[in-house]
This record gives sequence, structure tokens and C-alpha cells, in this order.
Amino acid sequence: MLGPLTRIGATVDRVTIPDQKGGGAFGVVGFDEDGFTAPIEPSDAELTYDTALLDIKPGEDGLFTATPRGSTGSTLVTVEVKGHTTVFPVSVGLEEKTIADFDDADRWRFGTARGSGKVEPVAEGHTGRALRLSYDFTQSTATRTAYAYPPAPIEIPGQPLALGAWVHGDEKGEWTAFTITDANGQSYSLYGPYITWKGWRQIEMQVPASVAYPIKVTRFYTIETSANRQYTGEVLIDDFTAEVPPPAQTPPAPERVPDPLVIQDGTADGSPWRFAVLSDAQFVAADPDSEFVRQARRTLREVLAAKPDFLVINGDFVDTGYEADFALAKKILDEELGGRLPYYYVPGNHEIYGPGDIGNFRKAFGEPSRTFDHKGTRFVLLDSSTGTYRTSSYAQLTMLRDALDGAARDRSVRSVMVFGHHPARDPLPSKNSQLADRKEAALLEKWTADFRARTGKGAAVVNAHVGVFHASRVDGVPTFVNGNSGKNPSGSPADGGFTGWTMFGVDPRVNTRGGDGWLRAEVRPHVDELSLTVPERVKAGTTAHVTATLRQDGEDMPLAYPMSADWSGSPNVHIGDARRALPWLHTVTFDPATGRLTALRPGKATLSVTVNGVRRQATITVTG
Repeated sequence: MLGPLTRIGATVDRVTIPDQKGGGAFGVVGFDEDGFTAPIEPSDAELTYDTALLDIKPGEDGLFTATPRGSTGSTLVTVEVKGHTTVFPVSVGLEEKTIADFDDADRWRFGTARGSGKVEPVAEGHTGRALRLSYDFTQSTATRTAYAYPPAPIEIPGQPLALGAWVHGDEKGEWTAFTITDANGQSYSLYGPYITWKGWRQIEMQVPASVAYPIKVTRFYTIETSANRQYTGEVLIDDFTAEVPPPAQTPPAPERVPDPLVIQDGTADGSPWRFAVLSDAQFVAADPDSEFVRQARRTLREVLAAKPDFLVINGDFVDTGYEADFALAKKILDEELGGRLPYYYVPGNHEIYGPGDIGNFRKAFGEPSRTFDHKGTRFVLLDSSTGTYRTSSYAQLTMLRDALDGAARDRSVRSVMVFGHHPARDPLPSKNSQLADRKEAALLEKWTADFRARTGKGAAVVNAHVGVFHASRVDGVPTFVNGNSGKNPSGSPADGGFTGWTMFGVDPRVNTRGGDGWLRAEVRPHVDELSLTVPERVKAGTTAHVTATLRQDGEDMPLAYPMSADWSGSPNVHIGDARRALPWLHTVTFDPATGRLTALRPGKATLSVTVNGVRRQATITVTG
């Protein structure tokens, strides 16, 4: 049964029609508050767009079909259904622009991770000069890369949808990629094909829809991820290109819908019991005093001080899976936790980087997948180190099925939580970090949703790997992606891109069938500094804005969802909806959801905020 419509979305981020002879298609999907979805019939949707450029009509299978009327141009398509809207661009025509012709090939620089090599100009490329990128990938069994850096980042005009390059290969099977940065300084990796051809071929990589234009290319590189593949190689690269559509107006950013799983004001301290989750520290034994190690130790100290029942390390605690890395991991855990806090370690893909299998992890930390019960909740810990559960260990899928069926029969189990490093869905537009097997991802979502619907018991999924904190729900099942505790984030702070960890509070007394309240997530960002900006004087009857800012690794970022904060004040301060304040008692009200402070009557009041144990306060004087 679907609940009331809460938002709509298109089945595509944008539609690009290469020329006037082509066409495009899209659908519209409706969501209720529990994440249940259903297609919207074209007859229920109202579209607004440039009719001189496009003709959009209902097509087959409930989709819309867009046909060009003009030879080139772009328009925003606005879809409205019962007061809810979604907007996306449609463009007609593409122009291929050359962004690098390698006339400056002698100024390019080489870089590598776990390899060696060089770059040098060659006289005969695809058209004119080219660049030779040569590398030795025999020096490690972990992931190896060879980078070609331009003399300066290559600025690309317009809003390119794809980047291309001419590559002369030698059938070695290297993986190709670009790195770009956008207008917000956010880096993205654009992955291309594996080099399985000999001679020249043009390759192409799509630009994620989430980038803030303009963008710059900062490097091109080749990658080898397989431990068993040891070789030296080289490629020639020439004529970097960008596929640029006609200039389009940027659609408004979709309104962020905070998920009720995340605590926006308050803590998980009032829950009957709590557990902590950290992931993606990614340190190596070769550098035991690195910043990644310091961040891992810092996170463990914060977790220990918060006194959860236990800790789950949800993958990529180490960067490579050698015995020395796990020895360092065990040493850090012993030194920082000292046996005072139980922990469970779920492997990620980096736990097998280098050796290529889970053997070293198993010797150090035991079985990579397991189940256990704690105070009425069944935990299922899964191994996705190879990128899928099936290829990591097919037997664990049977284990999950048995755990769900057993929990359905066991009256002492009120909820089930499934952990795995890779999420079924990557919340970032690039989709680089989700389970590789999409059928497997759909199966896991179906199993947990069916369990919840059939039993009335709670079900939730916790993942990591993406590099952002993100909460959503699929068919009523809360799904949480835990961000990084050490490694640099993969998104902007607005997308959940910051470092930290999460405290979950569990309340088995809450009715789980409704899907609300039994599980809450307190997202704790690392706080190097915290500032609270409050007006010193406010006139009664007026409003003002309050902001809090935290600093991480030299970067200031606003305190905002999905970060959790605990707002409080003196007895004459009301926290929450101003309409619920008591005028004879409260001097001011403050609504954390909007940042609005309302002055009610003359007097002095104190407002404070606490984020991950760091507290700041300020005094406000209300004048008559």
C-alpha cells in the first residue's frame, strides 16, 4: 500500500538528443514518505518546456518521448504532479570541442601510486604530437596507478556531458580514467573502458550530473586493480575532447528531504541501547604515523568516550590487506579501546587490496561474515570485499536468508540490521560505489522489505564506501550510508561529505511496523573548531538568524543536515516550533530546522549547541 505522495522524480537526470534525427525518453516516479515508489501515468503529469524546440508526448510503457523540432538548443522541462515538481534539462545537438592537443606534451608531469614510470612527448600521435605514458605495475599487488598531469588544470567551457581521449593501446587491459574538479573544488573520477584493443581508439567518460560547472581536467590515468596482473606497459594519449551541448539553464537544486532516521536536534543518549559505526579510515602499515592513522585513533577515542554497547567497523579500516596492515589495525584497536568496548569488523574492498583475497583478514579478525543477536536485534554482517556479496562468498546469501527467516519466527527478535560495505544504491550521481551486481542489489532490497512487511518487525541496512553520510529508505526500510572517518570525503558538505562517525540508538519498545522511531542515527562530524553566531541584541517581536559553523581539516562548513546537533538554552528559551512557546515564560524561541530565532519579550537568554561533544553558547539580549 502506498502512502500519500510526498515527492516526484524523473527517471533521468537529463536528456541529451545528439541531433535533430534523434529522440529521448523519460518517465516520472512518485515517492511516499517511506520510500515506496510507483510510476506516474503521463496523463497525471503536467509538463512545461520550450515547445519551439521540443515536442513531448506520452510514449510506450508509461514513458514520455521527446522529439526535436529545432536543430540545436536546450530547455528545462518542469513536471508537476499534484503540487509536486521536478525539473531537468533537455538539450538538442552536441559539439565536440578539443580541450588538449598535446602541443605542450613536453610540460606534462608523471605521478603514480605503487608503481613507477614516466611521461614523454612523441612526434606522431593521432593528430600531431602525443604523450607517451609508460609504467611498471610489477612493484606491488595492490592497486597501481600511473598519472599524466597537464602543466595546469584544463579548463573546459560550457557544461560538457562527456570527456573523450584518443588512446593508443597494446591490449594489456589497464583501466582508464580522468580526474576532474568542479566549481566547488570537489574532485570526481570519471572511469572509462579497459584497454583491450591495439592501436588508436577514442574513449569516452560521462560527466556526473552533480558537478558544479565549470569543470577542469586535472589528470588522466591508467589503473590496475588485480593482484595477479603484473606487467609493464605504455599508452599514447592525444586529442582530449569534450562533448558540449548548447548552454542550458541550471535546474534548481532539488529540495533536500531530511530522513527521519537522522537526529537533527538531540542525541541518541535517551535510547535504551546504542551502538557506534565507523568506516573508511584507510591507513597503511607503511605509514603508521599518517594523518589517516591519527584520524582513526581520534574516531576510536570519540566512540569510546560516548560509551555505546559496541562498535561496528563497516569496512576499509585499512587501505591494503597485507598482514602488516591488519597487525597495525589490531594494535590501534587494542591501544585505543583497550578491551573496554566490543567491536565487530566488516571487511570492505580495501581489506583485500594487495593479496587479492580475504585470507589475511580472516587470520587477524575471524570470519568476514557472521550473525549475532543483541537485546532483541539480529545483526547480519556481510562481506562485499570483491564488490558483490555473491562473489565474496555465495554462502553468506544463504546465511542472510536463514537469518531473516529465523528472525521472523523468533519472538525475542524485534528487528534485523544488515551491514555490508557496498550499498545497494550509491546516492551520488556517479553511482561508482554501489554493488556491482544490480540483480543482487535488488534481491537484498526485496528480502529486507518483504521481511518488514510480512512480520511487522524492524529492518534496516547500514553501508559505507561512498564517502558521504546519507540516509534514505527503500520500500519502508531505512538505509544509511556511513561516511568516512579518515579518508577524504567524496562529496561536498551539503551532500554529506565530511568526516566523522555515527551513533545509532535502538528502542525496541517502539512499534516497528510503522517504520518510525525504533532506530535513530546521530551523525557525529569531527569538530576541530565550532562557532555559534547569534545577534547580541534583538528587538521584541522581531526575528533573527542563528548559524553554527564547524571546521574540519582547515575547511569551514555550516552545521546542517545530515549532521546532528543538540540545541539547548536557559529556562526561558524554547527550542522548536515558535508556535508552541509560552509567551509568559519564554524570552526567545529558536527553531533548529530553520535557524530562526524569535524574540518574544524583553530579557536575557542563553542559547547553546553541542556537536559531537563540543559545546558553544551565546547570550542574547531582547530589548523592548
